[in-house]
Amino acid sequence: MSMAKHRPLERHIFFPWEKRGGPLRRIRLDHAGPVLLALGVIGVVVLLGMHERRTAGIRRTRATILNVRRSVDSYMADHDGGCPKGGFAGVGEYETGDAVPRDAWGRPLRLSCPGADRARYDLFSDGPDGKPAGLDRIQ
Repeated sequence: MSMAKHRPLERHIFFPWEKRGGPLRRIRLDHAGPVLLALGVIGVVVLLGMHERRTAGIRRTRATILNVRRSVDSYMADHDGGCPKGGFAGVGEYETGDAVPRDAWGRPLRLSCPGADRARYDLFSDGPDGKPAGLDRIQ
C-alpha cells in the first residue's frame, strides 16, 4: 500500500498593507517618488520666487522713499524748515514723479510732519502687508 504524501497547508500571515488590492497597491508607491520630488522642487521654486518678489518690492520702495525724501528736504530748505502744507501736494514742484508717490505695492507713501522722536518729518510705507504701523513698514 502506498501512502500518499500530504503536504501541510502553508499558512501566511498578511499585514494589512500587504493584502492584494489594498489602497497602497493601487497607488503604486514605487512611482510616487519622482512625482513627489518634482512637486517638492516646484514648491521650493515658488517659495524662492515669492521671497524675491517681496525683497524686490522692498528695495524699490526704499529707492522711492529716498527720492521723495530729497524732494521734501528741498521743500523744507526753501520754506525755512516748515512742513509741507497738504502733505505731498506742497512738494509737487520739487518732485519729478506722481503727485502722491506710491510704494511697490501701489499704496501711497505716508508723510507725517513733524515726525516722532524729534524728527523733522517721517516718510514711510505701510510695507507688503499694507497694515498701518505694521511690523514690516518701510522707512
